[in-house]
Amino acid sequence: MPVVGPKEMFDRAYKEGYAVGAFNVNNMEIIQGIVAAAAEEQAPLILQVSAGARKYAGQTYIVKLVEAALAESDLPICLHLDHGPDFQLCKDCIDGGFTSVMIDGSHLPYAENIAVTRQVVEYAHARGVWVEAELGKLAGVEEHVSSEVSVYTDPDQAVDFVKRTGCDSLAIAIGTSHGAYKFTGEAKLDFDRLEKITGLMPGYPLVLHGASSVPQEFVDMGNKYGAKLGGAKGVPEDLLRRAAKLGVCKINIDSDIRLAMTANIRKYLAENPEKFDPRDYLKPARQAVKDMVRRKIKNVLGCSNKI
Repeated sequence: MPVVGPKEMFDRAYKEGYAVGAFNVNNMEIIQGIVAAAAEEQAPLILQVSAGARKYAGQTYIVKLVEAALAESDLPICLHLDHGPDFQLCKDCIDGGFTSVMIDGSHLPYAENIAVTRQVVEYAHARGVWVEAELGKLAGVEEHVSSEVSVYTDPDQAVDFVKRTGCDSLAIAIGTSHGAYKFTGEAKLDFDRLEKITGLMPGYPLVLHGASSVPQEFVDMGNKYGAKLGGAKGVPEDLLRRAAKLGVCKINIDSDIRLAMTANIRKYLAENPEKFDPRDYLKPARQAVKDMVRRKIKNVLGCSNKI
C-alpha cells in the first residue's frame, strides 16, 4: 500500500469525534514502535518529519523507512512534513513523496503568512498533496520554532485565513505549547475559543500542536537514572480527548515519545553497565515507544479500530 493523504482520515475523524495521531519520527526504532502500536490498534496513522529530523536522518532514509513500514503492515499511513519553515523545504518534500506538508508561517506578519501559505497550496494542490498551515503562536521551543509567549488564534481571522489561502487544515493556538515544559500552574485549554472556531468553520479539520502530556512516570524514571527534568509538565490527556470531540482531527505527539524512549535507555544502561551493543538498549526503547503510542491511540485520540 502506498502512502496516503489525510483527507479520508480527517473526514471520518470529524464525523465520529476522534483525532488521528501525528507522531514525529527520527529513526528506525521510533517508526517500528509507532507502526507496531497502530497495527495492533488498527488505527490510521500520520508519521511526521520535522525539518530537524529530515536533516538528521536524511529525507531518502526516512521515506524508505516509511515504505518498509508500509510493506510490513496494511495500515493507511500519511507521510507529513511538520513545521516546514519555507516554500523550498515544502516543495522538496512534496517532490520527494510526502503526501502532506505543513507550512509554518505563524511567526510572520499576517499578510506574509497568507502569501507563503498560498504559494505552498498552489504547488501542493497541483500535485495532489494536502497542506496544513498555522495561525496563532505557541509558546515553547521545538527545533527552529521558538516563542516566549502564546498568541491565541483569532476565530474570525481563522476564517479569513483559510478562505484566502485555501489550506486544507489549520493548526490553532488555544493553550498548548511546544516542548516538555508547557505549564507552571494549572493546565488549561481555551475550549470556548475552539468551539467558536469550529462553529465558524463546520466540518473543517483543526490541528493541535504541542500536545504531548509529559507522563510523569517517564520524567521520574529519567530523573532516577541521571536526567534533570524538573518541572516538566504537559497537557492532561482528558483535555486532549475533549478537543478531539470538538473538531480537532490531528493531534501532534513528539515529546512523550522522546521521554519514554530516553528514560528506558537510561534505565537499561544504568542497570547493565557492561552492555554496549545498541541493539540491547534500543529494543526496550522501541517497546516503550510502542506502549506509549498504544496508550495515546486508545485513551487520548480515540482512534482504535478506525480503519
